[in-house]
Amino acid sequence: MKQEALEAELAAAVGDSHVLADAERRAGYETDWTRRFVGSCRAVVRPRDTGEVRAVVDICRCHGVPLVPQGGNTGLVGGGVPGPESAGGVLVSMLRLDGIRDVDTTAGQATVEAGVTLASLESVLLGSGWEFGVDLGARASATIGGMVATNAGGTRVLRHGTMRSNVLGVEAVLGNGAVISHLDGLVKDNTGYHLAGLLCGSEGTLGLVTAARLALVPSWPDRICVAVACTDWADAVGLASRARREIDGLDGLEAIDAAGAQLAGDTLGLRAPLQHPGITLFIVWAGRGEPPASLVGLVASREHVVGEPRRLLEIRDRQSEAIARSGIPHKFDVTLPLGLLGEFTDAVRLLLPARVALYLFGHLGDGNLHVNVVGPDPDDQRIDGAVLEAVARFGGSVSAEHGIGRAKVPYLHLSRSAAEIEAMQAVKRALDPGGIMNPGVIFPT
Repeated sequence: MKQEALEAELAAAVGDSHVLADAERRAGYETDWTRRFVGSCRAVVRPRDTGEVRAVVDICRCHGVPLVPQGGNTGLVGGGVPGPESAGGVLVSMLRLDGIRDVDTTAGQATVEAGVTLASLESVLLGSGWEFGVDLGARASATIGGMVATNAGGTRVLRHGTMRSNVLGVEAVLGNGAVISHLDGLVKDNTGYHLAGLLCGSEGTLGLVTAARLALVPSWPDRICVAVACTDWADAVGLASRARREIDGLDGLEAIDAAGAQLAGDTLGLRAPLQHPGITLFIVWAGRGEPPASLVGLVASREHVVGEPRRLLEIRDRQSEAIARSGIPHKFDVTLPLGLLGEFTDAVRLLLPARVALYLFGHLGDGNLHVNVVGPDPDDQRIDGAVLEAVARFGGSVSAEHGIGRAKVPYLHLSRSAAEIEAMQAVKRALDPGGIMNPGVIFPT
């Protein structure tokens, strides 16, 4: 299809000012947050509502034009930017779908459009007695649609689960052009396949989520965070396990290594809550009144600092930002069996050349470790293969919460069997028969 004709059809669907075909105007959309993944598209389109999204999908479907959905562009595996398989395609920015349609304070639910940022949702919910149970360090730019598409996890999975656990229904435009909308919020609705759960984690390969019905959780009036010194990762995992067994109201268990703490100080001017050479474990409690005696007793014999969670956790929340400032990282978002996490960190250090920088941080309530390697060429796949094959040897998953994107397509087989991959591809063929939805993401084309 000729460029002029494509632009004209898209402009008729979303308005001329919301079709960006000039290379300079497209550039910010075509590079992912890490700067490791850069692509090119024919146009960026910015629809305003589900009807306009459907019109864009129909245009692309009729002409066989690949389509790449994008939310806040905070993804870390290249799933929200064009790749070789989507060259000549259209990038669909969902940021203009930014309405919060409804907050039901009786049911504790909200209907939120895909382009709403997590921070905006949190702001609207202030004072309602409710909050959203999923939280991320990138809350200011991460969008609800992107969080659904990647089945985002974050810092409160321990208590509230991933996005899939907090999404009651979705509205979406599928790759075949159909619109599905199931936003009634019924908690018990056992009437066939759970399509919302299927779209959670589908990374835009089946359809574009335009809105979601979210379950909310009670907003606790009292929160504290305790930063505790641990000698190494095995020690931190052991203390985190005790916290899970002994503390009621546990809201999060986060950890960073000394290298990451030092880097955040050097690049962002952040002061670490503890000055020590080991691992800092952040124990977050939320409830009513004073924290339980079990929390006090757990940390009494260790070096620790008590403070407000957002303040103490800033150095943890901004680890990715600090690492990105130091270079273009190889990022690995993996899950390990908790009992083997300490041994895995030792093994990773032995795998890497001495000249590279290694930064480790993660969620110790669920075994999700973020492994960041800075120094090798961004295109050096040997690093990726070595780390992810080690994850598989330890019985872990190559993707915990960031998705497969483009970065991990060659390694999906390390976590999924051939039968599982074929079943997923069959679903994609059914809902996206033209193969236009984010080609090259999750599966090779």
